[in-house]
Amino acid sequence: MPLWLLALIYFFMLSFVLSIWAALGNTPALVALVLTSALLILIAIKTALVIEVDENELRVGRAHIELKYCGHVHALTNKKMADLRTRDADPAAFLALRFWSSAGARIDIKDERDSTPYWLITSKNAEMLVKVLESN
Repeated sequence: MPLWLLALIYFFMLSFVLSIWAALGNTPALVALVLTSALLILIAIKTALVIEVDENELRVGRAHIELKYCGHVHALTNKKMADLRTRDADPAAFLALRFWSSAGARIDIKDERDSTPYWLITSKNAEMLVKVLESN
């Protein structure tokens, strides 16, 4: 998650802490500040999209697929990614998207038993993901 988004979320949380301070005083506000700070850290950790590739499998978040079923992989420009997220989207595709990221990769699926035509994944390192998947 980008820093600007974390700062915006924290700003809203601090307005909640300020309300608690005005209504209940210093000690409850301090407790609320500690809890909201911990919650912000938890949000940052839980919203991270973890992409892992090993010798057998690609894992994106909790989804996984064997590499033998991954077809053509290509990094997408911001324009192409925006099109695939909206007007050119296939409803059967697997989407691992984060709205704050405009870059990504498309991985075609070559399994006749799977109705998913492709995976669309947002990533700041789409070119590196393409290189890793093409080398396997």
